[in-house]
Amino acid sequence: MNTRSRTVSFTQMKDGTKEDYELLRKHEEPYLRLTADRILSELHRQGKATLEGYKITRQQHGLQSATRAEADGVDIDWIVGALLHDIGDGLAPLNHDRFSAEVIRPFVRWEVTWTVEHHGIFQMLYYGHHYGWDRNARERFRDHPCFTTCAAFCERWDQSSFDPDYPSKPLEHFEPMVREVFLRKAYDPDVIRDGEVLGLIPGS
Repeated sequence: MNTRSRTVSFTQMKDGTKEDYELLRKHEEPYLRLTADRILSELHRQGKATLEGYKITRQQHGLQSATRAEADGVDIDWIVGALLHDIGDGLAPLNHDRFSAEVIRPFVRWEVTWTVEHHGIFQMLYYGHHYGWDRNARERFRDHPCFTTCAAFCERWDQSSFDPDYPSKPLEHFEPMVREVFLRKAYDPDVIRDGEVLGLIPGS
């Protein structure tokens, strides 16, 4: 390790020493603690740069979705999932659903991640036929335990959240929730609860 510049000694990872990797871990810890700040920065950006043609920005869509989720009385995982379900639009517009799911995957329940990951194909029910696509493509997941949950997510919070007159709560309202979720221990099995399906809301 180069102690003068505090950078690693290697130019190929396979040549790194234990000291090198301890240095990288030391630098990684504060970087990881700033994940929520980067997420919130992207949400602010989505309030300025958005896809043309919609009545609202991507940020407003996320806020409206999260506001509807909170009004339904769901927990913080669902509220943050609803807020961030389109966070991937800027960098991965053709697979934003999977991109968004990877952002939240280490920090929320498996069921929430699965829903965000698949909401794109489930949303096609509402518009796919206008493009000559299979609007029922979601049916390939009919037997999946999260099918009903994802369908309800799209119906209640996603497809309905393009209304410029809806009284959405501001980003500042959701910021503490984002910070709480992204400060969790990553991949904590008590949080992820792999394979467990609780449903969106009672009766959904």
